[in-house]
Amino acid sequence: MAPPMPITRPDAARLRRAPQKRHLLTLSALLLVAAACATPSPSPSTNPSPEPTAVPTPTPEPTPLPTPIFSNLPDPALVALIPTEVVGQAVQIPAITEFGITPGDIGEVYGEIGVRFRSLQLAYISRPRLSLYAMRVNPPSVTTAELEPDLAGAAEYVGIAGLHREPWTLQTIADHVVWVRPEDNATLRGTRVYTWAADDLVFLMIGTDDGQNLAMLAGLPGEAPPTPSAIPSVSGSPSAAPSPS
Repeated sequence: MAPPMPITRPDAARLRRAPQKRHLLTLSALLLVAAACATPSPSPSTNPSPEPTAVPTPTPEPTPLPTPIFSNLPDPALVALIPTEVVGQAVQIPAITEFGITPGDIGEVYGEIGVRFRSLQLAYISRPRLSLYAMRVNPPSVTTAELEPDLAGAAEYVGIAGLHREPWTLQTIADHVVWVRPEDNATLRGTRVYTWAADDLVFLMIGTDDGQNLAMLAGLPGEAPPTPSAIPSVSGSPSAAPSPS
């Protein structure tokens, strides 16, 4: 067996330097890891998001209410609507300078509709008694049904005692839709009160003779009654005849 080769000086030095190099590489790696761990991660921003600016809601301007008219201007077209004679009796139609009532005066008894009255014309028959008030209304148009809240006040205006809605009934007379009220203990026997509308017109009438009242009403504009709805005919389908067996 050959004796081991002796380690020469250069080999011994090389063996001593190898562990030192490994130690230096390990130390460098540890320093890099430590440096990486020490680097702080970026923190999320803590600044709050700006809140949206509230836009104020505009306040709608209130619609101005109509102003009652306490002066009466001539309305020849309204005068022309009134018959000059009914059932042989002359109808008196005074000029507006001959009476002191204004649209605003009678409008007070017709509530929200009355504040839109713009002209007024009176007419009457002395015997048998009949009095008519004809008013023209600013837009929008009026229906007879819309007069219901003001019936009691209208009746009291022409002489009915007290504010009573119950006696009024909605009827169709002379092809007009009309509110009608019978007499009471403050009026003459046989008295009837009528009020109705026709587009931009409102009428109030009181009279003691039925024939005369109906003739005047028929001679004035009015609201036509609603057309009855056509009733569809329902026919059953014929049963199939049994087939012969």
